[in-house]
Amino acid sequence: MAAIISDKFRIFNAKQFLESLTEGTSETDPDRSRMYFFVGRPQPWRAYLEIYSKNTTGFTVGDEVYVGTYPGTFRATIANVYESALLLTDVFGSNGINSTPGPGADLKCRTGGQAGSDTGAQAKAGVYRYGDENIPPLPLDNQREKINLYDELIAAKRITSAFARTVIRRYNWDIQVNPVYDMWKPDYSATPGGGGQIGKETATGATSIADAKFYVMNSQYEVFKCIFNGDPTSNQNATEEPSVAGANYDAATGLYTETTGNGYVWKYMYTIPTDDVLKFLSSDFMPIVLPNNASRQAVEALAVAGAIDAVVVEDAGTTNSLPASSTLYTPIVGDGTGGVVQIVTSGTGTITSASIAARGSGYTYANILLGNLFTDPGVSTAYSGPAYNGNASVEAILPPPGGHGSDHETELNGKRVMTNIRLTYAEGGGDFPVDNDFRRIGIIADPIKRSTDVVAIDDTLSGLKALRITGASADYAVDETIVQTVTGGTAKGTVVSWTLDGGSTTDGVLKYIQTNDAHADGGVVREFEDPNTTAAQVVGEQSTAQGSITLYTNNLLGSEFQDGIAQPDIKNNSGEVIYIENRRLITRAPDQIEDIKLVIEF
Repeated sequence: MAAIISDKFRIFNAKQFLESLTEGTSETDPDRSRMYFFVGRPQPWRAYLEIYSKNTTGFTVGDEVYVGTYPGTFRATIANVYESALLLTDVFGSNGINSTPGPGADLKCRTGGQAGSDTGAQAKAGVYRYGDENIPPLPLDNQREKINLYDELIAAKRITSAFARTVIRRYNWDIQVNPVYDMWKPDYSATPGGGGQIGKETATGATSIADAKFYVMNSQYEVFKCIFNGDPTSNQNATEEPSVAGANYDAATGLYTETTGNGYVWKYMYTIPTDDVLKFLSSDFMPIVLPNNASRQAVEALAVAGAIDAVVVEDAGTTNSLPASSTLYTPIVGDGTGGVVQIVTSGTGTITSASIAARGSGYTYANILLGNLFTDPGVSTAYSGPAYNGNASVEAILPPPGGHGSDHETELNGKRVMTNIRLTYAEGGGDFPVDNDFRRIGIIADPIKRSTDVVAIDDTLSGLKALRITGASADYAVDETIVQTVTGGTAKGTVVSWTLDGGSTTDGVLKYIQTNDAHADGGVVREFEDPNTTAAQVVGEQSTAQGSITLYTNNLLGSEFQDGIAQPDIKNNSGEVIYIENRRLITRAPDQIEDIKLVIEF
């Protein structure tokens, strides 16, 4: 069965994303989507190798794991050992980083390298994902990835309509870089393999309007759409920068017509306001303004459904195709009314130019019949001169539904949305720590607030667990493992942030994450316990810091403490993760502001 997912479907989804941010009558209305931008993954990227069927000899950090006869078809250094997985660095193999141990492969462990010996530790290989600090692993679209994402989530910030826009590819007015533009035309298509169809390319070689370069942003941040480029298939250069302040701009139609060069015709679409320039203009993308933008509304008011603004000479004809050295007119025939084309001929009766004398309206199909000519633009006086054969051809270019300028997102192929999130210092009263880094960003729709079990509407949310520590013997180190002896075993976590109270050298807030790989004890991720249950201290394995959890109940640094322990604001695994991006590390600092522009293509 032949089928496609059209660009209109993608544009529809982009529109729905933006509309969902403001739908409904209130913040709690179920029709409204509460979208949150999140940051996560404070720990470094490492190659991850799941293991099973282990023997009784343990794997050791710093040793090598390999497959086959040493050095084997796969070899790597062990960076960390979990109960059912290994973290690896220095991955080698016959194909470099593309080498994999293979599912079910027999793994062996060796110490001392080539001159060393096997330790006797053995296991079978399960899931393998390559990654390091320069090459983050590709995100996976499955439930396990979502669970890991929540375990490593640092904080989230609400996305509102003020921080999201539809965006399109950026084309600046620059006749050195971008000398040729495509004209808007409704029938570009590829030529499929296997025959049976013939496509139609643009002047720049694109096979769809979605890939065409048919609009431009001028030096005043005014956006124009090209509706005529002299010839839709020839590389004819633009020569004049379109502008609403130009002498060739017609305010009644919104058209700018070149008077030099190849006669490009541009349709004014909107002007990007300063705030949108700062938030949503990037080196690759530029925004489509919101529907309430005044410049856009003025353009929409000028749109005429089915008005013909451009014609193309498909065939200029031969000698005596049309009356020689004449300016003649012919009506546009179709389901609309009022359209008239002006045709100018050479001394031999070929067409030298064709242009619109009257736009008309209401056309969804249109034809130009050159056997029906008139001598006046009102097409009231029929041509009655010498005979001609009429074998030239002129094509009327239909506008998009509603007319040029009626639907900016559809006309400009707005299938991408950009969110601009600014992280300002320790935003949210401390929800976003400034003493660590992050490596993952994304968007969660409608997460549940842990404390209320309803959809969150807060501006910021903490994704971290926290302990209120007193009497710390030293500073805890970010990214180190902390442990506490608890009921049934050992609680473990990885430090994300350690913030001392003002004026104190021993008391503070310790924020951390717990994952089911790194922090399991006997197959269970155990919670830290407050002094009502145990007096055991929280110990940093690298810093050797030791401190006690104090019975503190209040809000501090964005965390809501109960007896000295705080849980994340977001209920684990709630909401829908609709976008994930793994990145190289982004470092935060107390005096630093990050503007993160995230582009989602639907």
